[in-house]
Amino acid sequence: MSPVFSHGDLRLYLLHLLAEEPRHGYDIMQALSDRTGGTYTPSAGTIYPRLAKLEEEGLVSKSVDGRKTVYAITDAGRDELARRADDLVGIEAGLTDSIRLIAEEVRGSVAEAMRSLRADLAAAGTTRTAPTSAEPPPDDEKARSREQLRRADVVINDFRGRVRADLRTYVARGGSLTADVVADLERQLEDATRTLSLSLRG
Repeated sequence: MSPVFSHGDLRLYLLHLLAEEPRHGYDIMQALSDRTGGTYTPSAGTIYPRLAKLEEEGLVSKSVDGRKTVYAITDAGRDELARRADDLVGIEAGLTDSIRLIAEEVRGSVAEAMRSLRADLAAAGTTRTAPTSAEPPPDDEKARSREQLRRADVVINDFRGRVRADLRTYVARGGSLTADVVADLERQLEDATRTLSLSLRG
């Protein structure tokens, strides 16, 4: 879920970023993307006009550093930031909620992948133990086992690829991968391993 900067919120958050340190335009855009877990990546057409407006109001100054234009907050900008400190707290809380929602989506994706894997393992176990009217020749049984082994490889590789892609995308977008999410993944994988072991012994 993308965080929404309501009217005036983006302007205030730009002052907040510049109060941390002077930044050039790309750095500001990257900081906004990082702070929102990649859910909000503003364009230059969004950021530069707002910076120009802040400069016009005397809240921001700019200087040229080589080929880059660096923006810095002024004393008037700091006063504006101090006056709207409560608004800034609300904005930060909204961004934190957005990151939390992303983490929950990743956790849900992992849980869904595990449910799919368990279902496939259960189906494979049912197929293996289902009674048949006649015992198949030994060679046919080995061939079926090899086919099921290939199927299991596909299922496991698909699961691994999906989980890795979800986790890498989340981290690449600036999300914080918590120990709880990884521990939950580890527990579910251990459960799946136990389920498989019991199925094979049955």
